[in-house]
Amino acid sequence: MKNRRKPDLFILLAVLFLLILGTIMVTSASFPKALSASNGANPFAFGQKQLLFALLSVGVFLAMANFDYHSFRKFTLLFAFLAPILLILVLFFGEDIHGAKRWFNLRFINIQPSEFAKLAIIFVMAHYLAEIGPEVRSLSTGVMVPLCYLGLICGLIMMEPDLGTTIVIFSIFFTMLFAAGVRLDHLLFLGLFALGIGIFLIIKEPYRLQRFLSFLDPMKDPKGSGWQIIQSLMALGSGGIFGLGLGRSRQKFFYLPEPHTDYIFSIIGEELGLLGTFLVLFTFLFLAWRGFKIALATSDAYGSLLAVGITSGVVFQALINIGVVTSTIPATGITLPLLSYGGSSLIITMMSLGILMNISRGVEEKI
Repeated sequence: MKNRRKPDLFILLAVLFLLILGTIMVTSASFPKALSASNGANPFAFGQKQLLFALLSVGVFLAMANFDYHSFRKFTLLFAFLAPILLILVLFFGEDIHGAKRWFNLRFINIQPSEFAKLAIIFVMAHYLAEIGPEVRSLSTGVMVPLCYLGLICGLIMMEPDLGTTIVIFSIFFTMLFAAGVRLDHLLFLGLFALGIGIFLIIKEPYRLQRFLSFLDPMKDPKGSGWQIIQSLMALGSGGIFGLGLGRSRQKFFYLPEPHTDYIFSIIGEELGLLGTFLVLFTFLFLAWRGFKIALATSDAYGSLLAVGITSGVVFQALINIGVVTSTIPATGITLPLLSYGGSSLIITMMSLGILMNISRGVEEKI
């Protein structure tokens, strides 16, 4: 049965669920910080802004779901040049927050160029890989040429510095190469190369090495480098199966750093319990299934690769964030898509998922 007009409503339902839950949890998790920042005047300040971001992002999502994704191909060169330009500009004119220059402060919203860079990588890679076709099996054409562009983007992001986003972008790059048909030995070479760079970056910066050592044994420095991991695990553990109840988190009262951004999943576990965290994880895995299913069912190579890039970007970022807060992988600062507080990241994520919805309109078989 052909289904060329109707978009994938399962993705719509999953996105709306995460968006609504995220707005509620940001309001709850940010309550103490908002209360302190406003001197008791507005404990819902972050929640109100997140609601506005959510409403704006829904508009962007719907617009992209009804905008022919093929039209983006005409702007590939623009995306390719604009991404590094913005990343360079933020190093000079960005606001310094906690020692990192990642954002342009526009008062109402902080714009993060690395979020745009993630989307630009997807557009550039989808266009390039669709163009070269069988040449993707050549090491020079299929791997080395796009690796040069990736190196430029990731190098600029590491100057901010932002290791978490760099890992997500490399994950997108690697997955899209695999989907395009790059030879497995070339992918193995790429993986070993990335592992070597990763080890070098960890050893090079003392604070990254300390984070890694704290991941291995957080109780060695419980009041220092191990503090975040311990408080996150305490939040998850104290929630039990059913949670303490919405709004009843204790760790958000300045025990857990950034409870409404990087560690929102910990607060979900504390307030909504194991059932809440399982539902969030299940929804992201469900998105992965639908997204990759759309990619497989799409006959257009460009659309298929876009779907792979968008899906892998959202899902890998979610898994990395969840891995950090559960102490499954070493700590790296990265938000949970659709759930963490933030304007530019939410809008870019919703834009991406709107494009995925549009791609699903062109699928010729029932999915």
